Amino acid sequence: MDKQLLTILVCPITKTPLQVDKEKEELISTAAKLAYPVRDGIPVMLEDEARALTQDEFEFWHAKKSA
Repeated sequence: MDKQLLTILVCPITKTPLQVDKEKEELISTAAKLAYPVRDGIPVMLEDEARALTQDEFEFWHAKKSA
């Protein structure tokens, strides 16, 4: 995924920055507790397409963001 694109993308719900989960090919919004899929290199920034983060995932990404 294009790094420049990542600098301008934000969560469509909370308007906060996103984190990249390369392994799962998702963009993470800790503020909304959602993971947006990236399909064929294209972020799908629709709330209906996002999945809810588990509590463990939320804690992991929140701690990573704070570091």
